[in-house]
Amino acid sequence: MLGDPLLQGDIGWAEVWRVLFKVGITFVFLLVATMFMVWFERKVISDMQNRIGPNRAGKWGALQTLADGIKAFFKEDLIPDKSDRFIFKMAPVLSVVPAFLTFAVIPIGGNFGDGRDGTINMFGRETYLQLADPQIGVLFVLAMSSVAIYGIMLAGWASGSKYPLLGSVRASAQMVSYEASLGLSVAAVVLLSGSFSTHEIVAAQSEGAFGGSFPNWNLWATGFVPFVIFLISATAELNRPPFDLVEAEQELVGGFHTEYSSIRFALFFLAEFMNTVTMSAIIVTLFFGGPSGPHIIGPEWIWPIFWFFLKLGGFLFMFVWFRATLPRFRYDQLMDLGWKLLIPLSLAWLLLLGALRVARDEGWNVFGTAIGAIGIMGLGAGLLMIAIRNAAEDRRARDELILGRAGRTATTEQTDETEVGV
Repeated sequence: MLGDPLLQGDIGWAEVWRVLFKVGITFVFLLVATMFMVWFERKVISDMQNRIGPNRAGKWGALQTLADGIKAFFKEDLIPDKSDRFIFKMAPVLSVVPAFLTFAVIPIGGNFGDGRDGTINMFGRETYLQLADPQIGVLFVLAMSSVAIYGIMLAGWASGSKYPLLGSVRASAQMVSYEASLGLSVAAVVLLSGSFSTHEIVAAQSEGAFGGSFPNWNLWATGFVPFVIFLISATAELNRPPFDLVEAEQELVGGFHTEYSSIRFALFFLAEFMNTVTMSAIIVTLFFGGPSGPHIIGPEWIWPIFWFFLKLGGFLFMFVWFRATLPRFRYDQLMDLGWKLLIPLSLAWLLLLGALRVARDEGWNVFGTAIGAIGIMGLGAGLLMIAIRNAAEDRRARDELILGRAGRTATTEQTDETEVGV
């Protein structure tokens, strides 16, 4: 919280109460946003599939999520006999808490235009419209996304059943695999912004580009590629379709939460949709300028909040659109995409941006540096493709050899049985 002007200088009870007020607002907002996201997804998918969707509880079915949550509270809470009871109970909490903590560093408002720093006046004190602004905000986001893996892994392990354990191992492998490409795409943003603070990253994007007539979003400042990599990696990190193999019921019963019921299952459900809201907010912050946008008419403090939620809603709709339209990947396709494409591409693009940054700082020929870096990237891609092809041929040859031996063994056994019969 050191970057927040509210916490600079002497800190008394008034500042403590202001921080607690911001904590309450953030927590309530996330719960309401998650309820809205569940309802929004069900209604949008039903419209895309020519169905009605929830329409009984409240106007347009808006209270259906609340009704489902209340029902989950009163269901029987089952705990398997062979489970580790303490870990079994703690795993859902480990999935929910990181989502809330991650959203704490997201700026959702504040005027960043005309050289302003995004501060607002709250009860007579200057502060940021975000819960906390640590100088390692981006690293904090990555750390919390890594901690969320423990909730899923421990849930499967503590259930005392084989299928949840297999589901949790698969989930951990998927999330760790895409964590690498996600982190490398974030590193490209940090490289250009020169800061790990989410507030400063937004402030850097508020400066006009192309003569000041266009927002300087990291979307095009990084060359689009880190954004695409981050979007795909975030979708896999969230276990959202088409990468929802963690919960593919036709493959692993119900995934890591097979043995969960009642409110503990609801917590996993809550964590999934809360993470979707949080990850959408991170995308808006890192690549689309956060709350920065033009002031049209009326009070200045309203428009940054409006632009933030407009961008946030766009990405929430996109995740729902993915779910409604894209078929599920096979697990080998999922791993191939992460390890053979996204990680090499994100690493190569980060090195390209670093080379261009050094070229500008040292006064080198930027065009020549870009051509040389792209040539090296092409060479590396060619070598990688050759290695992948050779590995596939070796694997195919081994499979044919194993099948050939198995066939000869079966033929020999059949001949022996025939001779014995004769």
